[in-house]
Amino acid sequence: MKRLLIPLAVAGLSAAILVQPASADPNWASDSLMPKPADAYGVANFWLDANGAALRKATQYHWDAKNVSKLVATQSQGAPDGKPGLTTPTGSTAKPIASKNVNLPKTIGKVFFIDRAGRYRWCSATSIQSRHRNLVATAGHCVYESGKDVYSKWIFVPGYYKGRAPWGVYVGAYAFTAYDLDTYDDYDGDFAFVAVHNGFSLVDKVAEKQVLKSEFDSFEGKKDVKSTELKDIPGGKTAEQQYKEGLDKYGPNGGFRAEDVTSKEPAGGNFVDSVPTTDEVEVTELQWSNAPKANEDPKLWKNGDQGATKLTPLTEAEYKKLLDEKAIGKVKGKVLKDDRGDYWLKQFYLIQWYKVTKSTKYFHDSFFIYPGAGKAKDMGRLGDNVGGQGLAWNQPRGQRVMAFGYPADPHPDGDKPYSGLTPKWCAGKTAQKLYQANTFKVEEHQVLKCSMTGGADGGPWLLKYDNNKRTGYVNGITSMFHDQDGNDRVDFISSTYFNGEVADVYNKANYAETKGIVGPKGELLQ
Repeated sequence: MKRLLIPLAVAGLSAAILVQPASADPNWASDSLMPKPADAYGVANFWLDANGAALRKATQYHWDAKNVSKLVATQSQGAPDGKPGLTTPTGSTAKPIASKNVNLPKTIGKVFFIDRAGRYRWCSATSIQSRHRNLVATAGHCVYESGKDVYSKWIFVPGYYKGRAPWGVYVGAYAFTAYDLDTYDDYDGDFAFVAVHNGFSLVDKVAEKQVLKSEFDSFEGKKDVKSTELKDIPGGKTAEQQYKEGLDKYGPNGGFRAEDVTSKEPAGGNFVDSVPTTDEVEVTELQWSNAPKANEDPKLWKNGDQGATKLTPLTEAEYKKLLDEKAIGKVKGKVLKDDRGDYWLKQFYLIQWYKVTKSTKYFHDSFFIYPGAGKAKDMGRLGDNVGGQGLAWNQPRGQRVMAFGYPADPHPDGDKPYSGLTPKWCAGKTAQKLYQANTFKVEEHQVLKCSMTGGADGGPWLLKYDNNKRTGYVNGITSMFHDQDGNDRVDFISSTYFNGEVADVYNKANYAETKGIVGPKGELLQ
């Protein structure tokens, strides 16, 4: 995909919100996801269609659990590249996610996307405070595939649970990340900020409206038919009388109908007024010999007899096996050896005869339409619905953070303690030193002791987390998983160290403007 720079507003951000770090020329890159409302509409509808079937089909971004890397402390102290800075988080009135131990952030959720192989994937993510209340923070590898092009059909679903999107889906419009990740797949820059459109949902819970059949047939939206069989009322009207009265009163559009029904029951030994069918059942030789013959044309019988017989040649081994099974009642046919020494299985079949009964049943169909179902609805800006976490950069290491995410992968030893259905968390102090890993060009990652596995990648590390307000400052994004003690269990996670370059990328993303996909009447915006 061709790289492009997104036109940004010229007005500066107030110092109270963002202090521009003193750093070298910024190294950042941006890509378009779905900036046009018409394209974003198609993406949102794709994920929400069929009651969120595509959402439920998705699996977590796949880490090779057998190949988790080991961390090595770097010689570099990884000094901040400027003054420490913070952006202030914002809250919301959204209903929080329940938890017995920690009040989980309202801002966290999952991002969904499709990779080049056509697989439906997801990662963890969070809403983050921004000028237009439209920004999502996640891992760079959850936006860019192998540090190259962006994934397709990228959305964010805050509060996601089992195909449900309580605050709608937010389609990605523009993605921002570190230049080194975008160009070299360098995981020292494994973070991304995505500007999203207003939330989008499909209205499902609407009042039903009962209509005549003619209106039902012409309606193109969601509709349903409820059928009731009319029964004779003891001491009252028969089903036929109810049918005729309804037909006289409402005509053909009233839903009253008669249906001829044919039923059949096994005739047993009585063949009078019975008919044969092509159905045959296997019986024993004795049952076949004793079966009564019909008072009908013998041509109706196969082979002019009660039914068919079937001879199947056997090997000696098959003969012995079936003979044993015959002895214990598992074989109905006759297992035999003829005068020539050949082995056979002879099976006996009886044709089934039935008495046929014809009757008329009466029904009343009620026709319902749902005029508002499937209508697109604008859910408003992400930050207005769930709030946004703050951002912190150039902070001293060794501070307490809380990491959140949706872990799903097994540990390297195969144990799978997480389902990926609900968010989990880790708490602790980050290491004083920065670490490197032998994979993905990692030279300076901050680390946290934590046993969350793949699926949690993209989840936020929140500094100064307020358990009552459910807000803090994003000071890291889960990037990789590590096994330090060699026991085949993930025991550390790592993240890009949030320095001035991270703040610079955020500052660019902060100005990206997006808008709604649909209008107040569900109309597609241009």
